[in-house]
Amino acid sequence: MTYAAKSLTQGRELIAFRIGDQEFCVNIMSVREIRGWTPATPMPHAPHYVLGVINLRGAVLPIIDMSLRLGMKPAEPTVRHVIIVAQVGQKAVGLLVDAVSDILTVTDDNVQPTPDIANEMTKNYARGILAIEGRMICMIELEALFPHIESEAA
Repeated sequence: MTYAAKSLTQGRELIAFRIGDQEFCVNIMSVREIRGWTPATPMPHAPHYVLGVINLRGAVLPIIDMSLRLGMKPAEPTVRHVIIVAQVGQKAVGLLVDAVSDILTVTDDNVQPTPDIANEMTKNYARGILAIEGRMICMIELEALFPHIESEAA
């Protein structure tokens, strides 16, 4: 069951991150760690949004440029960028983002539906919009954003 499908009255914790001037968030339970930027070794024939792989304590970790995956211009990683190591299905992936901005505790009352102007692909992974403290934060479900990773693990 996905976190978006649960009925939560006590709240759920989300980790918010920035890409450019936009904010997104994911379920904190899918986040294993947050680490500084490490250059990735490119992999031939990888999807355009996969920067390559890094060695994470002996494990090969694919690094995803989240700005490219979300349809924005490619990131130009600097030492200020971070990698969110997340669990998607049975696989770990590194999500390259500009910065982690917050840890949020929200209830269903805080979540607004994804606007009708969003395209179908966006509606597949965007589980809602949080309007908190004057910020608009798009809630993302990683399993829906990376369905091929989920199917590879099956």
